[in-house]
Amino acid sequence: QHHIGLLKAKIARIREKKSSGGGGKKGEGYGVRKTGDSTVVLVGFPSVGKSTILNKLTNAESKIAAYAFTTLTVVPGVMEYMHAKIQILDVPGLIKGAASGTGMGKGVLSVIRSANLILLVTDPYTLPQIEVLKKELHNAGIRLNQKQPDVKIKRKEKGGVDVASTVKLTKLDGTTIAGILREFSMDNAAVVVREDVSADQVIDVVQGNRVYVPAIVIVNKADVADSKQRAVIRKIFPDAFLTSAEKDNPERIKQLIFGKLGIMRIFLKQHGKKADMKVPLIVKNGSTIGEVCERLHKEFLRKFKNAKVWGKSAKFPGQTFSAGHELVDRDVVQINLK
Repeated sequence: QHHIGLLKAKIARIREKKSSGGGGKKGEGYGVRKTGDSTVVLVGFPSVGKSTILNKLTNAESKIAAYAFTTLTVVPGVMEYMHAKIQILDVPGLIKGAASGTGMGKGVLSVIRSANLILLVTDPYTLPQIEVLKKELHNAGIRLNQKQPDVKIKRKEKGGVDVASTVKLTKLDGTTIAGILREFSMDNAAVVVREDVSADQVIDVVQGNRVYVPAIVIVNKADVADSKQRAVIRKIFPDAFLTSAEKDNPERIKQLIFGKLGIMRIFLKQHGKKADMKVPLIVKNGSTIGEVCERLHKEFLRKFKNAKVWGKSAKFPGQTFSAGHELVDRDVVQINLK
């Protein structure tokens, strides 16, 4: 186990060095300005119906044709749902070897890394493409449906590598963790581990260039699948969303996207006036009053006195809270400044 952990670290270090040394042709890539409350990227092989899904969800006009490589640039659109404006990006189809620079792979992957949600799109008879996509995204440092490991590493001037753990480690030990750090020239560091991590997770933390993004598997053109193939899909991808973008009402997939993004609506109220229930502030689930202040204006938190809240997070209407109070969807907030 110790030996395997060190080998994984060595391989990761070599790949990192190789990746930083090359990196595609000069000027290659895409510049996409993020707009709206969140960004969703449609990822898939060519001709699985990403453009059709985009056009159904948004006001975009992505070129559609029954042959591969129709989309040769990033096509943006905006999906409006539950008062939220969600940017949807249709990127050129990924192919095997994209993370190594095959085709337009690195440029496409750079766009995907900035997403708040990834939709992995395939059709009923090309299901193996999903595993290829997941591998390419993993090789590009994109971790799907994972949380950042609870491992803290702090460099120090001397004393070697000290590893402290608050949980029982079953996948590796402190010696292996220290060995992984030394492989990346971190000979002196203090490490605190608060979950039962694997060698791969420790390597991810050391390299520090990973992004953690939620993802949904979308099986498009589901209307052409018979009952036997549908059963196969459910067995392989039990949480997949089956649809026919050309024929189905897009409301179900819009609801799915909104829920997976983990965002909520906060309505704002001025003192002595009715709350504005038409235009909410869109924030992440679990956001505090202080985080809402930061979104509104950088001076709000500095001048913050208290806030009154109407909604499910309050025990009674207009309850007064400090900046650390956690809000829930559709809360009405009145911020009082000094």
